[in-house]
Formats: sequence, C-alpha cells, structure tokens
Amino acid sequence: MKMRGDLARDLAGIVGERHVRVDDGALAAHARDATPLFEAAPQAVVYPGSTAEVAEILRYATANRVPVVPRGGGSNLCAAAVPLHGGIVMVLTRLNEILEISREELLARVQPGVTTAALAAAAAEQGLLYAPDPGSHTVSTIGGNIATCAGGLRGLKYGVTRNYVLGLEAVLPTGEIIRTGGRLWKDVAGYDLTRLLTGSEGTLAVITEATVALLPKPKESGTGVAYFASLADASRAVTAVIAAGIVPATLEFLDHKCIAAVEEFARLGLRLDAGALLLFGDDGEADAVAANLDRIKAICTDIGALEVTLAENVARADALLAARRCSLPALSRLGPLTVLEDVTVPRHRLAEMVDRIDEIADRYELRIATFGHAGDGNLHPTCVLDPHDHAAIERCHKAFAEIFSAAIALDGTITGEHGVGAAKLPYLEERLGADQVALLGRIKRAFDPAGILNPGKLGS
Repeated sequence: MKMRGDLARDLAGIVGERHVRVDDGALAAHARDATPLFEAAPQAVVYPGSTAEVAEILRYATANRVPVVPRGGGSNLCAAAVPLHGGIVMVLTRLNEILEISREELLARVQPGVTTAALAAAAAEQGLLYAPDPGSHTVSTIGGNIATCAGGLRGLKYGVTRNYVLGLEAVLPTGEIIRTGGRLWKDVAGYDLTRLLTGSEGTLAVITEATVALLPKPKESGTGVAYFASLADASRAVTAVIAAGIVPATLEFLDHKCIAAVEEFARLGLRLDAGALLLFGDDGEADAVAANLDRIKAICTDIGALEVTLAENVARADALLAARRCSLPALSRLGPLTVLEDVTVPRHRLAEMVDRIDEIADRYELRIATFGHAGDGNLHPTCVLDPHDHAAIERCHKAFAEIFSAAIALDGTITGEHGVGAAKLPYLEERLGADQVALLGRIKRAFDPAGILNPGKLGS
C-alpha cells in the first residue's frame, strides 16, 4: 500500500493539490457513510473534476494496487461507500452538471454528482418528472442512486432507478472509458451492460455520466390516510387495492411503533390507537386521481379501517407524506444509535413478515419498529440502540440475521433497495446460492482483474 504522503503527491499530480485531502479530519469523515456500525479510514480522499481525471486515477490505482471506493453523497444504508481496505475514496460531487434536458426525447443527461432533488426540480421546470424518489433525495446523487439501484416512495407505480437508466458513461478500473446504451428505449446490441452496472455498487466501474428517462409531469395528485386495528388488516387492504386494478403512486405503511414516534416528533394529529397506518396517493388526470382515491377509500372502509381521510389540500397532503419521510428521524430520537435495514417479501406476506420481526425483536429484547413500501412489499425494520451497549449491538446483529432468513423463507429477499454493500454481504449466499455468488466473482474479475475497485463488497 502506498504511504499517505506518496498518495497525496501522486493524486495531486492528476487533479491538483486543492482536490486531494489526507488530513485526519477528511479521512475520518470519509471512513463511514450513513450506515451505522461500519467504519474504516482511507489513506486519501480525491475529488476528480472530469472523466479523464477519473480514468487517470483508476489507471494509477490499478498499476499500484491501491483500492478505490467511489462515493457520492454518502447517504447509502449498506456500507457500500466504506473503504474497508483503506486506499482512496473517490468523491464524485464535483461532477455535478445537468448537461441536457430534452422535452422532445423525454430524457436528461447528467453527471453523477447531481442530486436527485436537483434533477427532479430541473425536470419539473420543463413540465417533466424524474420518477425515482428515494427517501434521501435531497442529498443522494444520481451516480449513487444508479450504483445502488435506489427505490423510493413511487416505486409501485413508476418502478425504481434501473427502469430509468438509458445509458451510461463509465470508467473501468483499468482506465478504459466505455459508453453503454444511449438515448434509446430500444437497443439490444450486445450484453446489457447498462443494467449490469446499475446496482453494481461501485465494484465494476465508476459512472461519470448518465442518460436517464423522464416522463410528462402528472397534472394532479392527491393523498389519503387509512388507519387499521392491525397491520394484517392494512395488508389485506393493499392486496384488495391492487386486485381492483388500481396501481397508486404511493402506498406506504407505518406500524404502531412508528406512528407513535412520528406523532411525538412531528405532531401531525395521527391516531395513536391504530395498529397500522396506510398512506396512499395517486397522480395523473384530475378525474382519474379523484376516482382512484375514492375507490381506495371505499376498499379500506370495506376491509374494516378505523378511519379513512383524504387530504383536503396540498398542504395536508404534504404533511401526510412528511409523516412517512420523517419515520427515520422520528425513531432516531428514541435512542442515539439507529440501525435501519430493508427486506422485501411478496405483498400478501407483509403482515406475516412484520409479525416475525416483532417476534424476533421480543426474543432478543430489542426495540424494532417497521415502516416501508406496502405496495411492493419492501419493509424497513429499524432498531434503536445505545451505542455503548455492546451486548445489545450483538443481539441486534443476530436479530437481523434471523430477519433476513425469515424474508428468504417467505419467498423474499435480503434487500429491496438499500443494496448489499458490506452490511449484507455475509447473507448474500443464503439469498443467491453458492453458484451464483461464484458467478458474481467471475464477472468482477473480468471488469477489475486487479481487484482495486471497492474491494470487500460484491464479487470480492
């Protein structure tokens, strides 16, 4: 491994001295991302300003066998940007230009450091919608979203990040610059490397530009909330809504623990006697939105909802959406350490999965609340801990190992949108099987023969 001073000198020769950091403060800040309980310091942090600089850094790293970890906003929740083997953290936030928005072609070209919110706002100014909507949209970058195939609140109706990536410019660990896909919805020339790089978590290449699809901005939107005595009732309502041919833009849930935490945090007037809250919403033509919301209200009422309310105005609708978005900060107030995970099961097994989470939490004497995307079966069990209670942290690890196994047993998966990273790598073989994990390793070596790009993660 290169010494810190040598790395600083060599990298400064590529990007300039002001774009290299080796001071203790910078190294400590980039030793972690938004994932708790994972930390490892790099030897240097570098901020390239062009694709050419990214390529030169990677050629240098491959030649000298120096690990490189690509990083955007650092908001991921699977330790994908933690430099487990030291080396260089390559921060791509200087590459933050929106290069093009085309109303005619319904697409945008952006650099990887553009935030999700910035792209969404720029698209909205042109009467367009960038549909992916991860919870961290104000800080998460497009490059990071693509690397982890981020999901979000609109996933049921609109899909996730991979559904909107048309093409990529990416730099291989050996320094070659490739362009995959392009501006077309239909293009089957060769292997689908665009799809392969989407969700590869910075282990195969570094994304330096993305062409993403946009949609016409919906004319109207509406939101409602339904309270149920139990999550089982809420789950039955979700199944009934989808069976009725309605695909809402939003279909989210909070369990009773989350409702209490959010109400204490935000004072939105939520019912504390409910076992579950179902937040639903739709967008499109005004008549269709109103009709769908009325139908959802009727279905929830028929299932036995305690109360169903439609937001009377935009302000109230925004407040209800805020209830879902503030679930994590609300729970974070209950303890100094919050471990947020995600699993996904078929929609009709949502309540069964939450019951298993509650049983596991009780058995390990842990406080675990659950919220998530009811429409696609993606749950976010969240454990609140004292970081100084090492026994509780150990119980938390064991509990989540059982939660991941429970999801698999219910025909689900260990992650629906956060990614594998370092946090879930120990459970990947249980989900995929040994043969598929071995195949990932062969793909990794084809892209990265020296093994320098984000080692200790997928394919390593």
